[in-house]
Amino acid sequence: MENEVVIYIAIGIASLFGLWVIFYFIPVGLWFTALLSGVRISLLQLVFMRWRKVPPQVIVRSMISSTKAGLKLGRNDLEAHYLAGGHVQDVVNALISADKANMDIEFKTATAIDLAGRDVLEAVQMSVNPKVIETPPITAVAKDGIQLICKARVTVRANIRQLVGGAGEETVLARVGEGVVSSIGSADTHKSVLENPDSISRVVLEKGLDSGTAYEILSIDIADIDIGKNIGAVLQIDQANADKNIAQAKAEERRAMAVAQEQEMKAKAEEARAEVIQAEKQIPKAISEALIAGNLGVMDYYRLDNIQADTKMRESISNPPDQSYEDESLDKSGDKPDKDE
Repeated sequence: MENEVVIYIAIGIASLFGLWVIFYFIPVGLWFTALLSGVRISLLQLVFMRWRKVPPQVIVRSMISSTKAGLKLGRNDLEAHYLAGGHVQDVVNALISADKANMDIEFKTATAIDLAGRDVLEAVQMSVNPKVIETPPITAVAKDGIQLICKARVTVRANIRQLVGGAGEETVLARVGEGVVSSIGSADTHKSVLENPDSISRVVLEKGLDSGTAYEILSIDIADIDIGKNIGAVLQIDQANADKNIAQAKAEERRAMAVAQEQEMKAKAEEARAEVIQAEKQIPKAISEALIAGNLGVMDYYRLDNIQADTKMRESISNPPDQSYEDESLDKSGDKPDKDE
């Protein structure tokens, strides 16, 4: 009796497992749901989807959604997009949203956008409801040297036809920043920019900044403008400091050259003085040789000595007295000069 119970339990478990396998590979419930929704698909195709590693729920539910929305999408196209790594449900939802908004988007275009890595549903929503992008603070300088810091709000709409291969938001912001800097830089004074900030938007829009991007620029609005530094004055001060440093360096160079030349002249004077001393050393020798040779007599020598003594006396009289010598003589005599004198 116990063996029969065990056999019945085993048969029941096997039957349940068999039913699970059958309903897994043959999704009858999903097929019946599709049938009631007006989607014609055979059970055999659902089984083949399992073998092709394609989830039947994704394909069937996408076909049901598109059929109810009035779109006709083929099963093979949806399976091919899934096997290519695309997001089938997002593509179908994007096509439904575009159809409700009276936008003409083909299935191939939507799948190409999805496979390119962009959110096709978000692109369709942005095309219906434009997006506002706020630029970071843009710094520019007018011709009068005053710095202006402004922020802009860019209203963009997705360009469905250029989503594949088109530039993104970063390129749009960079181009807008470049246009703002160019517009402010061409202004004569910063006051004219503050008086007419719409001139910036008008000039920037005329440049066609959305060319080659995935967006269409609808408007550019200047949200805020602040006055920054006086860049012109700062540059002039820096230039003046640089000129001053250059002049000081050149003056120091000339001073160093003068000092070097002075030292060189002193060295030459010392060299000439040494040559004179060296020549004066030869005078006694020449006098001695002249006396020995008889070319100079004793009286001639005395006369020469007297002449030299007279010359020294005249030089001492012509030169002012040495103060240090006078001080020494006063100290020896003990007399001090009167202050009144």
